[in-house]
Amino acid sequence: MSSSSSSQNISHSSSLSTPAALWRLKPFVKPVIWRLAGGAASALAAAIIALMIPIVLEQIIRGPVQSGDLGAIGWGALAVFGLAVGEAVMVWLRRQFVLNPATEVEYKMRTDLYSRLQTLPVAFHDRWQSGQLLSRMMQDIGLIRRWLAFGLVLLVVNVLTIIIGSVLLFRWHWLLGTIFLVTAVPLWIRGYLFEKRYGALTRRSQDQAGDLATSVEESVHGIRVLKAFGRGKHALSRFSRQAETLRETEMSKAGAIASIWFWLDLMPQIAFGLSLMSGIWLISQGAIEVPELFAFFAMAVVLRWPIESIGFLFSFMLDARTATDRVFDIYSETNSITDPEHPVSIEKPRGELAFEAAHFRYQDAGASERDLLDGIDLVLRPGETMALVGLTGSGKTTLTTLPARLYDVTGGRVTLDGVDVRDLTLAELRQHIAMAFEDATLFSASVRENVLLGRADLDVHSEEAERVLREALDVAQAAFVDALPEGVETIIGEEGLSLSGGQRQRLALARAVAAKPKVLVLDDPLSALDVDTEALVEEALRHVLADTTAMIVAHRPSTVALADRVALLEAGRITAVGTHAELLKSSRHYRHVISSLEAEEAARTGTIPVIRDTADEIDEVVQEGIREDAAADEDLISEKEVQA
Repeated sequence: MSSSSSSQNISHSSSLSTPAALWRLKPFVKPVIWRLAGGAASALAAAIIALMIPIVLEQIIRGPVQSGDLGAIGWGALAVFGLAVGEAVMVWLRRQFVLNPATEVEYKMRTDLYSRLQTLPVAFHDRWQSGQLLSRMMQDIGLIRRWLAFGLVLLVVNVLTIIIGSVLLFRWHWLLGTIFLVTAVPLWIRGYLFEKRYGALTRRSQDQAGDLATSVEESVHGIRVLKAFGRGKHALSRFSRQAETLRETEMSKAGAIASIWFWLDLMPQIAFGLSLMSGIWLISQGAIEVPELFAFFAMAVVLRWPIESIGFLFSFMLDARTATDRVFDIYSETNSITDPEHPVSIEKPRGELAFEAAHFRYQDAGASERDLLDGIDLVLRPGETMALVGLTGSGKTTLTTLPARLYDVTGGRVTLDGVDVRDLTLAELRQHIAMAFEDATLFSASVRENVLLGRADLDVHSEEAERVLREALDVAQAAFVDALPEGVETIIGEEGLSLSGGQRQRLALARAVAAKPKVLVLDDPLSALDVDTEALVEEALRHVLADTTAMIVAHRPSTVALADRVALLEAGRITAVGTHAELLKSSRHYRHVISSLEAEEAARTGTIPVIRDTADEIDEVVQEGIREDAAADEDLISEKEVQA
């Protein structure tokens, strides 16, 4: 995630109070609120039963113990035992009430957040690190679930227990109750200071954990590169620095917790000591009796755990608040690519794709920077195959992302059969337009499921699906799948890394073909194929593209041969459109681009020992051809004049 985006999200979340920040969980908690309330009621009942025990003990000491009535003492002991059993039953009920609802909230939050990630535009995923998203999805939501099931209920109940117990302390003598309350004041002051420090540390810790998760993910996915370049130690060093930074933050958190625990342990001990001295003095003065002092201390012992737990529960609440902030950082992101309010539908698409004065610039581009796409005007006729060529950075790949609305134009428009693509629902638009990328991404699923990913209308195991699957695999020359251990049912490893680059590209191409789109956008989908396989794929594609509009980013001269026409991009603008032969004759920059592609192809295949790689040399050949054509025309004209 970019630092600017992160700071904006943090400042917005920090502006909310802790209760207000946690209140945002209400939509997820509302369906189970009564069961959580039942858990809180059970916990409060358990606390009240515990508070009754000192009162019962006072009566036992005042009566049977002082009188020596052993029978009555037995009944008193039985009463205390019954109260203890009742408290245990209430604790059991609390767990029964809260555990299942909390897991339901966790499930709902995870699925809802995953759905949100699927709908947010590509621009959002460009800015956010995958490790940050993963840590929010797994760690933060899990922490929120634990807080709802345990921390929230106990925090509410223990605070109520302290209030009720403190009131009961005044039952025996106002001085004892006052001492107990006054010694609690430093705890509230320390708690306030603790919130300020611990909240910042918690946010920092969880963000650093997300960065660490990103490093692990990148290292695992790039393990081949790290090994190939012998950079394992470098990656380990970088990871160690991040892990050490996280450790230091965790140690600071531990120090903050230790500080609050010091006061939580110290102040109750001081309260007990002062109360004991005051109690002895009150007895000597005849203000209270021994049974009352005994009951007071029994009540104070019952209250000790709730008081001591406040620090832990308070830090737990701050952890949950930070986790909530981090999750809602994602919900606060604006989704700019959505379905229109009044969508239009194309019943019988012809496949005419047009760019009309289309502009595009990234959100973080400076005001002084020009648009990456600066007024694109281009029309692809139905059934036409258009190749896009241009030097690196000319905007070819960016242009391919606009028809399917992976990004939206920032000026002008893109139309399908005369309809602005922003007026179609995303589901319909992406049914008409399919894409295949140079960097082929596959999922941890079977070959069948990967290839038929774009055919939600088919049962992947139906006869129709089998036919579509085989046709797509034939076009992509992906017969290698039959040699896999379980054929098309073979589960592909994570991101398809168990396959070669060419195999992944062929399956990605098959996926695009199987979608049966009216418009097919291909971003150099054949770059990893060998020459022979590429020729076979291109031949098969000619038949597929016969009635499909196609826009192909060409990084090879052979790919240009697939096209009916070629569009030349130069610095974000279309500077020429025509057939390959026409552009060779008319455009010097096109000749330079083609020479660059030929040079790259020669370097990749090693099939051409010497290559003309300058525009001047190609110019000579082209101009010589033009001169020869002109001379032939003059001879023909002269011959006709003589005959006349």
